[in-house]
Amino acid sequence: MPVLSLKDAALSLESNAGRIDILHGITLDVEPGETLGLVGPSGSGKSSLLMLMGGLERATGGTIHALDHDLTAMDEDALARFRRDAMGVVFQSFHLIPTMTALENVATPLELAGAADAFDRAEAELKRVGLSHRADHYPTQLSGGEQQRVALARASAPRPKILLADEPTGNLDAANGTAIMDMLFELRDAHGATLVLVTHSAELAARCDRVIRLRDGRIDGSASEAAA
Repeated sequence: MPVLSLKDAALSLESNAGRIDILHGITLDVEPGETLGLVGPSGSGKSSLLMLMGGLERATGGTIHALDHDLTAMDEDALARFRRDAMGVVFQSFHLIPTMTALENVATPLELAGAADAFDRAEAELKRVGLSHRADHYPTQLSGGEQQRVALARASAPRPKILLADEPTGNLDAANGTAIMDMLFELRDAHGATLVLVTHSAELAARCDRVIRLRDGRIDGSASEAAA
C-alpha cells in the first residue's frame, strides 16, 4: 500500500485578480521507504504539492491519502494531530521558535505528543546532527547551517513515517548544503521514513530513488524518471 496516494489532486486559490489554478489533477503514489524528488522551474507547483501531501494546504479537488488516512476529509485539529504523530516537515527558512533553545525546539513536538522522555530524545537527535554542544543556544546564536540541523533534528525526533523537506539546502552555502543533504538521508535511514523533497539542486535530486518534474502545475510525464 502506498504511503502517499494522490488522485486527481488540484489546488486553486482566490486572489484579487480572480481564481489562480496552481495544481491540476495530480495523480501520484509514493511507496514505503521511497525517496521522491520534486523538481521543476519556479512557480511550477512543487512546494504547493508538498504542502498538499502534508495537509498544510487543502486540496480543492481530488483526494489525498497518507498512511491510509484521507487528508481531504480531516478537519484542522485532526490534520494537526496526524502531522504530529506521523510526519516531519523541514522548510527552507528553518521556522525555529526564537525564544527557545535548540534543545527546547527539538523537544517541543515530543512534549506535545506526550512523550515522557522528550528531552532525552531531543538530546539524542541533536547529537545525531552534531549539535550537542549547541543545545543551550538560541536560534539567533546559531549559523544558518546549524539552524537547519536543529530543524532536521526537530522533524526527525518523533520518528515520523513520512518526512517532507521543502528546499532544505536553499538558504545554505555549498558546504553546509552538502552536510545537510547527508544528514537528511542519514535521518531517513535511521527512522525508516519515506522522504519527499522539493529541490533545485541537481546533486540532491540525483540521490533520490525517483524524480518527478512539475511544469505549470502538472506532472511532466516525459521527465518523471528514476534517478541515476
